[in-house]
Amino acid sequence: VHPLSHGGRVFNSVLIVASVVGSGFTIATFSQALLQFEFGKGIGRRRMERELSKLSNHYIICGAGRVGRTVTRQLVARGQSCVIIEKDPDRARWAENEKIPVIIGNASSEGNLRKARIEHARGLVAAVSSDAENLYIVLTARSLAPDLFIVARASEENAESKLLKAGANLVVSPYSYAGQRMARLMTRPHVQRFIDLALSSLGNELDLQIEEVAVADHSRLVGIRLGDADLRKRLGVLVLAVRRKTGKIEFNPSADDVIQAGDFLIAMGESQPLKELETLAGVD
Repeated sequence: VHPLSHGGRVFNSVLIVASVVGSGFTIATFSQALLQFEFGKGIGRRRMERELSKLSNHYIICGAGRVGRTVTRQLVARGQSCVIIEKDPDRARWAENEKIPVIIGNASSEGNLRKARIEHARGLVAAVSSDAENLYIVLTARSLAPDLFIVARASEENAESKLLKAGANLVVSPYSYAGQRMARLMTRPHVQRFIDLALSSLGNELDLQIEEVAVADHSRLVGIRLGDADLRKRLGVLVLAVRRKTGKIEFNPSADDVIQAGDFLIAMGESQPLKELETLAGVD
């Protein structure tokens, strides 16, 4: 330690002032970034809570893996509202980027299912990769919503019967379906291509779809014979089958078959005529 010269004292003074200003600026910038981050997260949570509170007649997708993402894309492409429950934050980020409401947590939790408004949902898809998790999800969902339509994924063949007993309406095995589809492509490629065109909602070469249209009680179609309704000539829609209220399915119905309230018309046609059929059937 030794006395400083005049120049040294000036340099030291400038260094002290610059250090204080620089430290204050760094602390202020860090604090601002932290506040903006927390503020943004708070706004995002509140926005998500508002979106969830408005959900009704929607679909709950449990799992944002490859199967869950594909299901979600198809439903969104068809104009349906969806909410995803995913416990992996990295996978949940995909839903956030797609502007789809997402709940980060376990899908078998009653709290998360209630947060997803399961009581007001139209259906639930259990698409987690683990059969055991899907089983718990189905059990919990069925206890909360006895009338909910549930489709579950099964990886193992012996899991299908257990999922059905747990309360799933339908069980789908991606591996079994892929094998069947590959076999059809090998033996009947043109039939499979037509089915893909008719059932796919993303980028069809033809504007062709197969839809099921519910006939409401107040519909003008109730009590009318299919021949008199003449949907093929009026709308350009072909009725492939009729699912009766009893659950019986009548394939290739005749012109004398009478349309009844509660029936489902399995119809094929272009998207706009199918929408007109829904209006005629009294679909809200």
